[in-house]
Amino acid sequence: MPIASGTHLGPYEILAPLGAGGMGEVYRARDTRLGREIAIKVLPERLAASPDALSRFEKEARVVAALSHPNILALHDFGESAGIRYAVTELLEGETLRERLARQTLTTRKTVEIGAAMAEGLAAAHAKGVTHRDLKPENVFLVSDGRVKILDFGLARTEEPQAADAGTSVPTSAPSDAESGVAMGTVGYMAPEQVLGGTADARSDIFAFGCVLFEMVSGRRAFAARTAAETCAAILRDTPEMPRDSGAAAAPLHRIVARCLEKSPDERFQSARDLAFALKEVSGGAASEAAPKPASPGSSRRRWIWVALAAAGLVAAFLLWRQRQAPPASRIESIAVLPLANLSGDPQQEYFADGMTEELITALARISALRVTSRTSAMRYKGSTKSLPEIARELGVDAVVEGSVTRSGSRVKITAQLIDAAKDRHLWADSVERDVKDVLALQGEVARAIAGEIGIRLTSRERSRLASEKTVDPEAYESYLQGKYHMSKASTPDTLKALEYFRRAAEKQPDYALAYAGIASANERLSSSAYNVLPPNEGFPAAKAAAMRALELDPNLAEAYSSLGWNSFNFDRDWAAAEKHFRRALELDPNYSDGHRNYAIFLGRMGRFDESIREMQRAQQIDPVSLEANVGVGFAFHLAGREDEAMSWFRRALDLDPGFARGHWGLGFALLGKGKPEEAIAELQKAVELSGDGGVQFGTLGYAYAVGGNRTAARDVAERLIAKSKERYVPPAAVAIVYSGLGDRDQAMRWLEKANTERDPWITALQVEPMFDPLRADPRFQDLLRRVGFPPPLRESRPN
Repeated sequence: MPIASGTHLGPYEILAPLGAGGMGEVYRARDTRLGREIAIKVLPERLAASPDALSRFEKEARVVAALSHPNILALHDFGESAGIRYAVTELLEGETLRERLARQTLTTRKTVEIGAAMAEGLAAAHAKGVTHRDLKPENVFLVSDGRVKILDFGLARTEEPQAADAGTSVPTSAPSDAESGVAMGTVGYMAPEQVLGGTADARSDIFAFGCVLFEMVSGRRAFAARTAAETCAAILRDTPEMPRDSGAAAAPLHRIVARCLEKSPDERFQSARDLAFALKEVSGGAASEAAPKPASPGSSRRRWIWVALAAAGLVAAFLLWRQRQAPPASRIESIAVLPLANLSGDPQQEYFADGMTEELITALARISALRVTSRTSAMRYKGSTKSLPEIARELGVDAVVEGSVTRSGSRVKITAQLIDAAKDRHLWADSVERDVKDVLALQGEVARAIAGEIGIRLTSRERSRLASEKTVDPEAYESYLQGKYHMSKASTPDTLKALEYFRRAAEKQPDYALAYAGIASANERLSSSAYNVLPPNEGFPAAKAAAMRALELDPNLAEAYSSLGWNSFNFDRDWAAAEKHFRRALELDPNYSDGHRNYAIFLGRMGRFDESIREMQRAQQIDPVSLEANVGVGFAFHLAGREDEAMSWFRRALDLDPGFARGHWGLGFALLGKGKPEEAIAELQKAVELSGDGGVQFGTLGYAYAVGGNRTAARDVAERLIAKSKERYVPPAAVAIVYSGLGDRDQAMRWLEKANTERDPWITALQVEPMFDPLRADPRFQDLLRRVGFPPPLRESRPN
């Protein structure tokens, strides 16, 4: 009797029936804890008391639970309620492949697309030692959003010994065909070895795959007769004839079908992964030869000669194909990790998926031979509908990693796949599951696997770092990821939230180095001229202490070294120490975009303009669609006096986001350098409006008013900044800039002295920033430069 709507099985409320088969009934249900809809499969009443049926039902749940792949139905839960055994899976909207074939003929392109997805799912199962043994159109589901899922692992065989079944029907529930000598599977899709009761392995699934693929190509079954016995005989004896009018475009696909349907397992594709690669190649249109025609039912001798020649030819062709298609080890030199999908079923866990994406990027970025796109650029593609080749072209990478994160209780599972971006070809896939406390080791394991797949040789230090991550307290890790999530939003309120989360992480786990690195970064940002939240003499010492603590716990933490470099540069003004720390950070993490950007700012303010430009361009290459990275290149050119090139970079950032305040601010700088104050004022007004009257942005607008001849507006800006400084922190240099434009040297020097005393970071721009040019002839200004301690080369190295 069907289960009535409204019935509860544990926390799941039955909503409506979805379908029924010989071994299960499936219902749409609602998870009352998470408020999401799921599918729930139960044993029919007639089988509930059968030990064999229960064993098969539980075995299927265990098998599916061990698998995690985008092309395999995901299992969420398994349990019992009121004597009813149930399995909870993701809810799929769409139709089975059998239903699709019944209503329409598939195009070659669609056939290849579905086949490649099936092959990738099979490859993931085979990698875990699982043979499906019942692949057929009924067990392939086409989701309405385009995904393909393999279903029903009830007959699956694992590598572990299984008890034999006494049944003799086909299909049967016996888990071990090798021991029982019984044919396992569904008539018409079983491999010859299955028909004969032999052991089924991955190559048996490939034969069944060939039967399904033949059906998609031809619209009819590969082996069908009046009785099951006659169908089994046809599997052992006959070669299905391909459609003769399919055209040359289908020929490569026909060859793949023929190879899958070889009678001998040794003559088929030897792995589903190779099969997936072959189908991907067909989708790219590389092969074009006509399909070989099957032998006519004439002479037996002629038939076997043809079979031998065809098998040899296929093996040679396949080996040649593999040789041509296998990319050289150096082929993949750059990579992007796209945002991992949150499959936890809880939208509130988005921060966790985003954090795991960033952690995987960080792990890969430690590999010096690999250029890894920064998080900022990668996250812009979250939810993007662009194709992988298109994304790769925009990011300038050879390959992309995409995948998902599933979090259930204390367990975290990452499923990832590596794709050759140019050909949209799958190279590698795997699923790794760990307890949350071991999540850092999980990231290192995935990074090592990817490096090995693309032929990158890790240094001993890189191997050590990727293999030696410590365990982390789950609550501390949770707070850390929350902190990173808010830091990525780059607003003042979010940065304050991030600082609080990082502090919680450190309190929960006092030896958590990354938490202290986060505290350092947040304090530095809040102390910067762009944020104006903490006075430098408050924020920078707190940041330095946190960075030092991080390095005590992890001497190889690039983020902490970069923070120390920023402190030494902006607060301590120890130029040698700053450069040492910046270089050490980039030695540890060559793909650390913010590290390159910070070092570039240091080089520019030291008057080393060419080095600064190169370093900033390196940051932009790692983070190509980052607004800050693109603007950073613009400022590097601006300090070098190359205003036309600076403007092109500022405009590039504004093309990415017209509402980016620093883009308008930078364009205002460049226009001032070009002697166009009126145009500069228009851009700077936008910057002030978008930044919420940011101190330095407002001061720059005041300077523009002054040099543009509107002295009244300039003085009004100075007075408003002074008034604001009595309510909250305002960088004194912002006021000095306005008076510099007005030519009021006394007031300008007064505010610069205050900036020096308070360690305003803008003091480090004194020797190179053109807005201080009106003060350079003043002896007091020269004395201030000497006291700040700038090394040569000085301002004179910048073109006039």
